[in-house]
Amino acid sequence: MLKGPAGRTVLVDAGFYREEVLKNFGVADFTRPDKALERLGIKPDEVTDVILTHMHSDHVDGADLFPKAQVWIQKEEYAHYVEKTGRPGGGRPGSEPEYIRALVRLKTLGRVHLVDGDAREIIPGVTVYTGGKHTFASQYVGVNTKAGTVVIASDNVYTYENLEKHIPIAATLDAKSNLAAQDRMKKIASNQRLIIPGHDPEVFVRFPKPGNGVARLE
Repeated sequence: MLKGPAGRTVLVDAGFYREEVLKNFGVADFTRPDKALERLGIKPDEVTDVILTHMHSDHVDGADLFPKAQVWIQKEEYAHYVEKTGRPGGGRPGSEPEYIRALVRLKTLGRVHLVDGDAREIIPGVTVYTGGKHTFASQYVGVNTKAGTVVIASDNVYTYENLEKHIPIAATLDAKSNLAAQDRMKKIASNQRLIIPGHDPEVFVRFPKPGNGVARLE
């Protein structure tokens, strides 16, 4: 969650909540993404923007839980997984999972913004970058903060081990691209400490405050 200028409240990735997705992941002690924000004192309708890094269900499914949010995703990512052959279900009309249909509905309402390419500042102080190839056109996020430039890598970097040992993530379409993205993140971030991987609970150890499942980057 990013607290931006002019009252912007920006969520990077939206989590998931639909039963079909919950069954796929077999989660325990689950909290819906909109309810999880209550720990920060944020109501769902206070979220102004949702940045989707890629089209996997655990990152996209919750996008429609935030009724006033504008949604940002790479144009090529959206086209590939929603309109073309990368669509789950083999691309057959009507075979799409509900989270894809929900995203299409948001686009029909004019709330989905397709980002056309790399290094685009979509919100003041918030820039998205392509690369890493976790999916067809996955993106990651650079944020200007008081502590310096933070990189929210999402699934383009799974764990700190990827960064520290220069190991590509297992789920990438192009390992060379993934390593190049990691190298670039190290240049974008003010400090490597400020690169935040997508699936590493070590984040809560390195940034222990305030606790209770919340890590404040500082």
